[in-house]
Amino acid sequence: MFAEERQQKIAELVAGTGRVTVTHLAERFRITTETVRRDLATLETAGTVRRVHGGAVATDRFSTTEESVTERAIQRPDQKIRIAEAALALIPRNSPGSVLIDGGTTTEVLADLLSRRTAGEPSDGAEDRAELVAITHALPIAGKLSNIPGIALDVLGGRVRGITQVAVGQATVEAAGRIRPDIAFIGTNGIHASFGLSTPDPEEAAVKAAFVRSARRIVVLADSSKLDTETLVQFASLKDLDTLITDSEPGPELAAALEDAGVDVVVA
Repeated sequence: MFAEERQQKIAELVAGTGRVTVTHLAERFRITTETVRRDLATLETAGTVRRVHGGAVATDRFSTTEESVTERAIQRPDQKIRIAEAALALIPRNSPGSVLIDGGTTTEVLADLLSRRTAGEPSDGAEDRAELVAITHALPIAGKLSNIPGIALDVLGGRVRGITQVAVGQATVEAAGRIRPDIAFIGTNGIHASFGLSTPDPEEAAVKAAFVRSARRIVVLADSSKLDTETLVQFASLKDLDTLITDSEPGPELAAALEDAGVDVVVA
């Protein structure tokens, strides 16, 4: 295979998956890691990829890159449904308790599934149904969970960020510090072996960090595009997590780090 042809295929892989590693490319194309690095350098010079430690990412993957919830809602719908279904199974049916649902498109799918499941559960009367307390700071999630019999909705206030439609700021952080939910379902923009969980915005990172500190059990919902990714602000380490639900097996380095941290990985 000519170098130009191989580099084109590498560029296509990066565009399709968002990230590639030097080791994977060397094995796939049966070339040395030094040749892979030269290919990546050529592609970076051409503006096709951006090199990072151990591999390369798509050029739109900068530490501060952030898409709106509208843009993200149409991406990876099947994977998000599978992840959300696995998360829903962790919430007991028709049972008291409390859950915190962080903002995000996968957590929004979870809220939708929870609202439909709860609304469809039989009950002899409203007074006989055990209510689940659902806490969120995300407007789309609050909309899905409002006025659902069997769910007592608690919305945390603050200044709303338009791009993600979640409340942020000191008031939100302080409100999170006054609660102790049984489970927190957390979204993330990146999960990395050494950097942990991260998100591009410092204010959202502060709120997510407060959520992680507050809950008894931390369950992270992250599709495979978030794996091995670092964004600007860390809000939790892997040791802070109890469970990761994703749609694909993590790579060797991340898998080992998750195992060392005692994180239960569920592949939906």
